[in-house]
Amino acid sequence: MKSFIDDMKEKQAFSILSRIFLICLDIVFINLSSFLALWLRFNMHVSEIDERYLASVIELMPINTIVTVGIYALLRLYTSLWRFASIKELVYVLEGCMGSFLFNVFYFFFTYNRDICRSYFPLYGTALFLLTCVSRFSYRFVRLLYRGRVHGNHTRNTMIIGAGEACNVVMKELELSDELDSRICCIIDDDSRKHGTFIHGIKVVGGRDQILKAAQKYAVNEIIIAIPSAGRKEQRKILSICQKVPNCELKILPGVYQLVNGDVSVSKLRNVEIEDLLGREPVQVMTEQIGNYVFDKVVLVTGGGGSIGSELCRQIAANNPRQLIIFDIYENNAYDIQQELMGKYPYLNLVVLIGSVRNGRKVDSVFARYQPDIVYHAAAHKHVPLMEDSPNEAIKNNVFGTYKVALAADKYGTKKFVLISTDKAVNPTNIMGASKRICEMIIQVFNNRSETEYVAVRFGNVLGSNGSVIPLFKKQIAAGGPVTVTHPDIVRYFMTIPEAVSLVLQAGVNAEGGEIFVLDMGQPVKIAELAQNLIRLSGFEVDTDIKIKYTGLRPGEKLYEEILMDEEGLQSTENERIHIGRPIEFDEEEFLKDLEELYQSAYAETDHMKKIVKKIVPTYHLRKSDIVRDQRIQAEWKKEFQDTSSRLPNAFLNRGIADVDIEAL
Repeated sequence: MKSFIDDMKEKQAFSILSRIFLICLDIVFINLSSFLALWLRFNMHVSEIDERYLASVIELMPINTIVTVGIYALLRLYTSLWRFASIKELVYVLEGCMGSFLFNVFYFFFTYNRDICRSYFPLYGTALFLLTCVSRFSYRFVRLLYRGRVHGNHTRNTMIIGAGEACNVVMKELELSDELDSRICCIIDDDSRKHGTFIHGIKVVGGRDQILKAAQKYAVNEIIIAIPSAGRKEQRKILSICQKVPNCELKILPGVYQLVNGDVSVSKLRNVEIEDLLGREPVQVMTEQIGNYVFDKVVLVTGGGGSIGSELCRQIAANNPRQLIIFDIYENNAYDIQQELMGKYPYLNLVVLIGSVRNGRKVDSVFARYQPDIVYHAAAHKHVPLMEDSPNEAIKNNVFGTYKVALAADKYGTKKFVLISTDKAVNPTNIMGASKRICEMIIQVFNNRSETEYVAVRFGNVLGSNGSVIPLFKKQIAAGGPVTVTHPDIVRYFMTIPEAVSLVLQAGVNAEGGEIFVLDMGQPVKIAELAQNLIRLSGFEVDTDIKIKYTGLRPGEKLYEEILMDEEGLQSTENERIHIGRPIEFDEEEFLKDLEELYQSAYAETDHMKKIVKKIVPTYHLRKSDIVRDQRIQAEWKKEFQDTSSRLPNAFLNRGIADVDIEAL
């Protein structure tokens, strides 16, 4: 704190000294201008100056100096930041000099009444204007020279794409910044009328077809995309060209709203992220509806410390709920989001609880105490390969965790229950997807039997979430590679975390009960292309600096994901990018009986869990290797059971379903 105060005092002292320096410089220049006017009038020979005129000027100098400095002060010529001087400041200088000029005319002819030549006045005004400009604007000229010497060979050769207002502002800030070392070499714009023109002395060399040629000519190693008004698809087209420039860092100026707000600046520049290459406009949701919906409600978010859960908490907290309850098993994540929300929303009624959705009694106690109006159920195991090796844990957490939270919601009169599902629930080839499909079926059953409105939201992969490919690729690139991709043809749908959460919140608003909400996520993206783009965006060349290694499909992984099953149709909503899938009918009583068997088997740590899941989810595609493995394990288990049964007490052998506390569900 002391250091900060000292820095502030030092800056204030420097500011005062700068003003004193400018005033002293102006005093010299005002009087020098008077002398120069006479000197120029008499052919630049001091000896030829008429003594009467010289005496008149010398006599007026003190009062002329005081009045002129006063005029300058009124026009803020001593309080402007001259490092940012522009046409506006130039007008102020012109007005100040004009004021001094008129004062001299008035005083000589109407008050002072001394001899002076008429040509003195325009010469004096011109000299004063030029000298004042030198005192103000030479600062920027000196900075340019100094800056070039400081950066020397370390200066980055920069290309700017877009010759509009954003380009103008960015160029000015790059020119004036002490921290940035960009030397602008050329500008690209598709408007042919701008080709060959200059902005701040830099030529607009052509349209996007000239990007690669200009980059090679000027040895460009930095490209700034300054087109805030361009849509995502248009940006992607430009970025796809820019990626071909070797060893080049890409930066982008986001958001046309920043132009409207006057927020365009170098500080808004950011590195191009992989999200910029998805080629899809962000999904727009009705934020006012969402705000009205969660306002003054008690909202519970299970898994509130995870990627989706924490973003849910952020967006809910921004809309003034009566109380926000975060429920998570992992205390580190819960602590992080707690501290973030407490700092940003100090008046938020926030409750953070540590516990597992698998603990029915804990879940029941939370609902009994806080009586939530809305529940967003985001707690789940989601890592596909890990769940393939631990299918029982996937069932315990995903299926029966959902069951217990949904049961408590019904018991305590929750108005809305929103399940976070996944596109992997469609024709699943892995236990994680199959478990999520069972969760959707549970929601459907509860919706048909409860006053609570139950709804599921199904979307694809989330960029930047824990366990997603982007953080993994970034770590691999930082380590020097290789970047591992399972298959060259594998494709996935992607969306950003804010988009996913906005969809979840919108579903809560629109839900009438029983729906499966689906997002139109545009075209799927090849993971191999994603890896290549990320390598290039990091400033490396694919297979030269960073190699891509194909490792083969992992257990339970398929080449492409689906959004709907064949039986499901699409129903449109108010938002053209959000659709509703029609629920598939099934025998609910049979399903509930199967759930009992599934519960028994999961907690008995059975080795044939996938076979039991296949019975409940007919669309679940078991791999041949899983079937063979289950048959082998069952045979081994049966033999081991027969060998040991004679040594075990009869009471143990006779334990049945009745011993499992199904009521805890």
